[in-house]
Amino acid sequence: MDRRTAVLNVFLYLLRNMSDRLPTSLKFLLTACFIGLASLLQAQDGFVLEEGKVKSKVEFELVNNLVVIPVEVNGKELSFLLDTGVNYTLLFSLSDTDSLEINNVSPVKIKGLGGGGDIQALKSLNNQVKIGDATDADHTIFVIFDQRINFSPRMGIPVHGVIGYDFFKNFVVRTEYKSEVLTFYDPESYGTKNCKSCANFDLRLFQGKPYVELLAGTPHRTEKVTLLVDSGASDALWLFDEAIGIKEDPPNYFEDFLGLGLSGGVFGKRSKLPYVTLGKYRLERVNVSYPDSLALKNLETFAERDGTLGSDILRRFTVVMDYPGRKMSLKRNRYFNDPFHYNMAGITLEHDGVIPVKDVVEGTGRSFKLDGNTSEATSGGVRITIAPVFKFFLAPKFVVAEVREGSPAHEAGIKQGDEVTQINNQPAYRYSLAEVAELFSSKAGRKVMIEIDREGNRMKKRLILKEVL
Repeated sequence: MDRRTAVLNVFLYLLRNMSDRLPTSLKFLLTACFIGLASLLQAQDGFVLEEGKVKSKVEFELVNNLVVIPVEVNGKELSFLLDTGVNYTLLFSLSDTDSLEINNVSPVKIKGLGGGGDIQALKSLNNQVKIGDATDADHTIFVIFDQRINFSPRMGIPVHGVIGYDFFKNFVVRTEYKSEVLTFYDPESYGTKNCKSCANFDLRLFQGKPYVELLAGTPHRTEKVTLLVDSGASDALWLFDEAIGIKEDPPNYFEDFLGLGLSGGVFGKRSKLPYVTLGKYRLERVNVSYPDSLALKNLETFAERDGTLGSDILRRFTVVMDYPGRKMSLKRNRYFNDPFHYNMAGITLEHDGVIPVKDVVEGTGRSFKLDGNTSEATSGGVRITIAPVFKFFLAPKFVVAEVREGSPAHEAGIKQGDEVTQINNQPAYRYSLAEVAELFSSKAGRKVMIEIDREGNRMKKRLILKEVL
């Protein structure tokens, strides 16, 4: 029995047992109060499944280990990052969605990971948000207009917002990274699943964010760590205390750009832990990052938190998050034994506007020979040439966003702001950003040819991927 039902039962018990002692007018008043209280308590705050539904399925897109789902906001279909690391709903990239109407706005400031400090936003009330077969008719959204806080250029697909606790709090949510399907259940209809091969964890919720305890193997000992479960972090693991794993003689780390937070870029150290234990599962040679103090200075977080469990670990499992029951379950999938890679080129690309492209339509611009006697004047055949047919379109422009000092990209002379026009003799636009990231983290010693355009000058650069750790 949940708390709402318990309150109603107590109120009903008192009403029944005291009614014969009360005046009729007071009895009618208490009855009216009971009906009002019942309506108030039984109304669910947040997302509710359609009547008669006990679960819903949504297909998602997995990009850089991150889950991007379709979300309808006030009738407009958008793409949102599903992020257990946020306790509110964010909307940005408004230049792509200028027809969207938002309701009842007021200015606010919010904080996030990164070195940029507070960011300006608008708090919007009474919005209707729909995910699959679930709707929240009174949803609060924080709208950010700062175009620097925009994940789309780094991910290579439109990402209009981020949603987390507002969605997870009312459901049991199963994320199947292998099949890219999200299934969410009414908690009262879900029941306890008997999964002998699963690792089960108690969740601690603090300010709408989930925390678990794991074991991290360092070069010297095993540490018990309390981590935020953050499906919106593409890395495997972040730790705040460099004493857990970092050593100087010889150094077992390198300095790097770690990613984008709501308050700006995050920089720090990258290293590897010998292993991480998640219940009955053990992962070997796990990537770990240590964000610098500047990125953490404005972060309001759980006092016992030691770091973050990110999606490069989560994607190796089918993950069940049960916020109402305070549980998390992991079951390994086919990604479990994938090695942990990092960017061995030392270059991060992003989309920055579009470029006009003239390309040949596939199947045109060829010549071939027809054998046989096709006319009295020929005896060996006729050669037919088909003129090429061109198509014109706008393609994303690839620009260098970050270059790691001392990396192959840095040594080759590639600079921030260079436009990348070709990768391995193919136009850059024929790659997705996820495919580029996979190429740069694929294999030490691999050669990658990059053509860049710097202020109108085209230059060829050869990178040899180099393993640092």
